[in-house]
Amino acid sequence: MNQITKPVIAGVIGTAIMSLFMLLSTTMGVPKMSPPAMLSGMLGVPTAVGWIMHFAIGATFAIGYALFVARLFKKISNVYLKGALFGLLAFIFAQVAMGVLGAIFPMPAVEGSMAMMMVGSVLGHLVFGVSVVRFLS
Repeated sequence: MNQITKPVIAGVIGTAIMSLFMLLSTTMGVPKMSPPAMLSGMLGVPTAVGWIMHFAIGATFAIGYALFVARLFKKISNVYLKGALFGLLAFIFAQVAMGVLGAIFPMPAVEGSMAMMMVGSVLGHLVFGVSVVRFLS
């Protein structure tokens, strides 16, 4: 596979695993989180478009990891640590992007504890990062 195809597949797999994790995390007290619903609500597009965007963002993050971030993590031998660090970077980038989007588009109301939502989001991005890096290793 070439430099783009494998990361795209890794991003789609990582996004699917993250989405499933976020869905299941509601059973552990984390408020319901749906990035596709949030995207579609902010942009006024159908939820299906939000899902497409969610997976496209995941694929884009994975391409970014493969082309740029992996070089920064060369000295780290543990794939899970690399994945966790990448997941934290993805979380930070996502929060900045949502802040910018929120300044432009109306943000949907948050249901439940904001602190628990942030914990769930961090964990979801950690799962995403580990899944992507594990697939690419």
